[in-house]
Amino acid sequence: MGSFITTFFGSGNVGATVGVLLSTTLLVLNAYTKDYDLGELAQKHKQAANEIWLIREQYLSLLVDLAMGQKPLEALQTERDKLLSALHSVYAGSPSTTYAAYKKAQEALKRNEDMTFSDQEIDAFLPKELKRG
Repeated sequence: MGSFITTFFGSGNVGATVGVLLSTTLLVLNAYTKDYDLGELAQKHKQAANEIWLIREQYLSLLVDLAMGQKPLEALQTERDKLLSALHSVYAGSPSTTYAAYKKAQEALKRNEDMTFSDQEIDAFLPKELKRG
């Protein structure tokens, strides 16, 4: 690395300064990646997302059951409580996110309306009895 820097900047003060800055930057980057296995962290986030997706789908099914009126209210409440406990377990075991990632996701949900559906899109997946249109 040192010979590469001196080739471009010379062996004087400029070359030494650039070398120190690059070495310090690489040291910080190495220390950061040493403490965090970014691949493992990404895998944990993916696993949490998959589990949350399943719980979301189960909540949607619960809403369909509620609207259809086929199950007793106590059974629906029990199922709801189980889903709430499952969701808590997922969140408790999930890695925390960064503020920057949170803001990026918030922007996607708010401005781009990711993961939102029109009434027509929702109706396409529902049984005839539950459709609004």
